[in-house]
Amino acid sequence: MRHALIFAAGRGERMRPLTERTPKPFLPVGGKPLIVWHLEKLAAADVRYIVINTSHLAEQFAETLGDGARWGLRIRYAYEGPEPLETGGGMRNALALLGDAPFIAVSADIWSDVDYAVLPAEPVGLAHLLMVPNPPWYAEGDFVLDADGRLHADGPGERLTFANIGVYRPAFIRDHAPGCFKLRPLFEQAMREGKVTGARHLGRWHNVGTPAQLTELDARLRADLR
Repeated sequence: MRHALIFAAGRGERMRPLTERTPKPFLPVGGKPLIVWHLEKLAAADVRYIVINTSHLAEQFAETLGDGARWGLRIRYAYEGPEPLETGGGMRNALALLGDAPFIAVSADIWSDVDYAVLPAEPVGLAHLLMVPNPPWYAEGDFVLDADGRLHADGPGERLTFANIGVYRPAFIRDHAPGCFKLRPLFEQAMREGKVTGARHLGRWHNVGTPAQLTELDARLRADLR
């Protein structure tokens, strides 16, 4: 699998004032911007072509990251307009740049020790989602992962949290009209059809949604370097 999409268009409202002049994916943790951690890990997994969707402070992305050559990557940018299109609309907007093969999609505002090379190059169904144990601030979780590796919106079993890392076939979203929409309704429909698989990640994973979470992650990563 050699293509990936990075969701990077959000305004980072909860991070204000840090994000008033700096895109949230450029906020530093452990000595480098959040998005650079993703670029390095994707390159290490032999992903070579990356689409980054942009909206808020979009001009800074190409200015800062360029064409990706410094990481051995080719980066393209999918501008969503002055208002972000949510996760579904952003993926649909970027689809023309991603080609016909399955692709990885990851949110720029998380950090994890996931090895992208272990993700399936060919999902069994339409999508394969990485799940993590529910963090304290999201105890209700998102979906149920059954013993056969299928994901369900509801039902018996342990509910886990979507790690915002997944592999998608273009058919998962190709027939949806362009515009602003979330991915969750598409997940739930595909789950009802038995077309979404998942895996549980037991390593490190951090959501970076608030200044406090940013500070905590930065301290942990800097401690790792000591």
